[in-house]
Amino acid sequence: MHAPATALPMAFSGSPLDRADHIRVDDDALAGLMNWRARVLLLDGLLPGVDDAGGLVWGSLADVAEDAELVFLGMMDGKAHFAPVPPAGAEGPAYAQPAAWQLMQLLSPPDLAIYGGARSLVDWHARHRFCARCGGGTKPVKGGWQRHCDNCGADHFPRTDPVTIMLVEHEDRLLLGRQPRFPPKMYSALAGFVEPGETIEEAVAREIHEEAGVRVRDVKYIASQPWPFPSQLMIGCTSVTDDPELTIDRTELEDARWFTRAELEEARAAGEHGTELLYFPRPFAIAHHLVAWWLDR
Repeated sequence: MHAPATALPMAFSGSPLDRADHIRVDDDALAGLMNWRARVLLLDGLLPGVDDAGGLVWGSLADVAEDAELVFLGMMDGKAHFAPVPPAGAEGPAYAQPAAWQLMQLLSPPDLAIYGGARSLVDWHARHRFCARCGGGTKPVKGGWQRHCDNCGADHFPRTDPVTIMLVEHEDRLLLGRQPRFPPKMYSALAGFVEPGETIEEAVAREIHEEAGVRVRDVKYIASQPWPFPSQLMIGCTSVTDDPELTIDRTELEDARWFTRAELEEARAAGEHGTELLYFPRPFAIAHHLVAWWLDR
């Protein structure tokens, strides 16, 4: 299987920053980069600052408080790039943050990738200021890619939660579902978290059966996407079923249904306006790339 070859880059991927791990672990090298040339990503809480040209707003170390926790994002153009940790982490899921979506649509793909990585990282710091082992305060170390508890010695690392998002195919049709929070006519690929003790393939099969009552086979990986709400890795897969009869879990889905190739092609051609039946998945979501890949095979 190959990653989807669409005209649009995968949102939140392709950051131009060099993460420079060799600098993260060298306190002296990192301190030497915290000078007037360093660039600091200016955020409004967790929202990106966007300038008149639609780019991220960068400042200097003078633009943040002296006691601010700073995360080292990496190197670019010979300069160190940092982001400040906000006072509080995210509240509520991604769909409850319309201001973030409006601002992110203004950013170029490289800026969106930088912002997505920074957002995930500083949000984790804001929500993990205390040790999960002893409850003591923690502090950032290794450029902000780790937190350490001086009280008990525990180290804590930024987490990324794996989520499977998957197509189900039956006789040239695709199964898509919608949650109650979706706008009218918006359908997407089914998705769910990978649970402890299971493979990606097992998670795909379990989630599809739990949400739609369908048994699948031939699970294959297609592509992945970092998703900074708060910090997930969307693992895009495809699968096949021999029995299309649906038993929908209404606690998870408002609806699920099979769409023909012609219906999906029509929705894609209609763009943001959609058809009377369906809106094609939005370009910033991996579901867009997965369905487009299936149509273009």
